[in-house]
Amino acid sequence: MTTPHPLPDIYLRDTDTARRKQHSRRTPRPQNPTPPPPTRWAILAIVLAADVLDLFDSTITNIAAPTIARDLGGGPALVQWLGASYALALGVLLVPGGRLGDRYGRRRVFLIGLAGFVAASLACGLAPGPAFLVVARLAQGAFGALLIPQGFGILGATWPRERIGQAFSLFGPVMGLSAVGGPILAGFLMDADLGGLGWRPMFLINLLLGGAALLAALRLLPHDTGDGTAPVDGPGSALIAGAMLGLLGGVIYGSAHGWTGPAPALLLLGLVLFAGFCHRQRTAPDPLIRPSLLHNRGFTAGLLLGVVAFAAVAGLLYVISLYLQQGLGRSPAGTALGLIPLSAGIVVASIACYRLIHRHGRRLAAAGLVIILAGCGHLAALVANSGTGVGSWALVPPLLLVGLGMGTCFGTVYDVTIGDIEPAEAGSASGSLNAVQQLANATGAAAVTTVYFAAIGAGAAHALLVSLGVVGAAVALCLCLVRLLPRAAPAEQGH
Repeated sequence: MTTPHPLPDIYLRDTDTARRKQHSRRTPRPQNPTPPPPTRWAILAIVLAADVLDLFDSTITNIAAPTIARDLGGGPALVQWLGASYALALGVLLVPGGRLGDRYGRRRVFLIGLAGFVAASLACGLAPGPAFLVVARLAQGAFGALLIPQGFGILGATWPRERIGQAFSLFGPVMGLSAVGGPILAGFLMDADLGGLGWRPMFLINLLLGGAALLAALRLLPHDTGDGTAPVDGPGSALIAGAMLGLLGGVIYGSAHGWTGPAPALLLLGLVLFAGFCHRQRTAPDPLIRPSLLHNRGFTAGLLLGVVAFAAVAGLLYVISLYLQQGLGRSPAGTALGLIPLSAGIVVASIACYRLIHRHGRRLAAAGLVIILAGCGHLAALVANSGTGVGSWALVPPLLLVGLGMGTCFGTVYDVTIGDIEPAEAGSASGSLNAVQQLANATGAAAVTTVYFAAIGAGAAHALLVSLGVVGAAVALCLCLVRLLPRAAPAEQGH
């Protein structure tokens, strides 16, 4: 199963095209000779491996969370933190991670990120308890935020301009296969119980892929000096990190232990820190989100739509997995196989919509939301009629619909959102949108699973129905925002 990662379109076009424009102003393109073709392809493989690691580790806990919680004794709170912690750290630090690469050199930051990611994966695999595992997941996300933004800049510095399209064309198929195959691999590793280690090999396997990529990166990645004047808003990053930890901590603690004592205090702390972050955004010389972007109606509407939609669907993916395991008694591998239609729908629709964005623009986003609603409605009707007796084949059509809707909407909404911003703001807009997506994934995983666990007393089927109602309401709200989006994506991205 995959999270609502806008594969591969947003990640390539928004983060790559816009960030490379921004980076080109800050850090001159290295003048080193272009590496020979074998070296270029090896560098591409290293960057692809880093992105596969990120995608794999952002999805595996959707499948593994119930098993991990049973093994470590963390209960529902651990289930909620496992997905939210990774996405939270990644989202908070994604924009600063890119700017650190500008300042200190992409090679250096990439190597630090990859080494730290491998070490954090080892910590996850050896975690003795719930708190240790959550901290290790936060570390994974933090190092991922250092690692991921550097890849496209490295490719831009090592591939000739006339051949860079060749490199980027591989991201779609590779990430698509990873989105479908990664969770299946995780499920089978868990069911195989290698060496009696249960769920731990799905983290430890990162040592093989990540370790090989690190050794190759040390040898092959070109040296660059960076730009020591590139700004990094440390206080802003710290404020938003504290705010999100407080808010998520309050929601998760409240759902597990009641809404008195620490829960309100954490929520209040989160709100105070968020207010501080908003003030910092207005006063910082180079804030994480340019204030001028928030004055753009289309961008603001797209930002809000993305927050609500990504949060709703991230939570939906979690509760569907919980229903399959807790309600239908599926194993982790069986759950991953059962969710193939959803993952395949995301990948197919994302690729199919690539050529349609410029022509249909925001209508594609609206169509995707409607398809998601149809899939949720179909799934709700099945569960209401059959409870926990739903057959495997009966789940295929609604899950495929949800996946197709996600791929149609999330493959286009952020492209359309930047449709009428100024070219000079493209880098900031793109980085902000991708960071906000990850934060929405974190909040959605926590919020919708809170609803699910609050209703679980009446059974897994009832809990899923209540969760589907909340998700459906959120998606319907997003439909109201579509008309505020720009009509089309920028012309250069719609081909």
